[in-house]
Amino acid sequence: MNYIQGIERNQSFLFPSTIDELIPEDNPVRVIDVFVNTIDIQELSFAKSRLANTGRSPYHPKDLLKLYLYGYFNKIRSSRDHAKECKRNIEVIWLLKSVKPRYKSIADFRKDHPEQLRKIFRQFVGLCQTWGLYGKELIAVDSSGFRAVNSKKNNYNQKKIDRQLAYIEEKMEKYLKELDRNDSQEKDEVKISKEEIKRRIETLKTRKAKYKKIEQQLKESDSEQISTTDRDSRLLVKNGQPAEVAYNTQISVDHKTS
Repeated sequence: MNYIQGIERNQSFLFPSTIDELIPEDNPVRVIDVFVNTIDIQELSFAKSRLANTGRSPYHPKDLLKLYLYGYFNKIRSSRDHAKECKRNIEVIWLLKSVKPRYKSIADFRKDHPEQLRKIFRQFVGLCQTWGLYGKELIAVDSSGFRAVNSKKNNYNQKKIDRQLAYIEEKMEKYLKELDRNDSQEKDEVKISKEEIKRRIETLKTRKAKYKKIEQQLKESDSEQISTTDRDSRLLVKNGQPAEVAYNTQISVDHKTS
């Protein structure tokens, strides 16, 4: 008895298979292909829906749209991952007819067409519901954390603000005492100049004003914490993992698409 063997990679065939033969007739990727081909991209004001007479040939907006719909259907979340699928995923290779756009072109397409993509995603979901691809009988909802750009040091709660203000007050008190001590010492015994100490005190005052402003924003936000870069992100702890500043996104699936 032998293991099930594959075909040698350098094996030649008299009648080679086409890419189309590798995609089953009931594969959802065919739905995406037909759906996008029926869309009037000029009516939706997609960029480059009309070709210019000069310049470098662009990617067809429909190809990039098909790629994003495929990613939406298959939970692909980044432009770099989309670009990888164009090179290794037979379904995407079939869908885009072997076109392999770079991730920058994919990302720019999303950035330049937010409203068009929202509208088409709604239409696509409606089509899937009409064709019975969503069951709508049993729905499971769970949350997932997506890491934000906001760093931990730029996330504040009242306890952290109080700790920072107390530290600043302590340092300012130390420098003020240093000023008094320097004034009472002989000039050649002074280790830190009076000007340097004053400069440090001014820096601490600036930092104090910053934390006071953040404290006021925290009170006005009616929340227990605030992030200064990504305003809606929060410090989250999940499943015993180290705390991260992230977005707590709700995800729902039904029994047909899970």
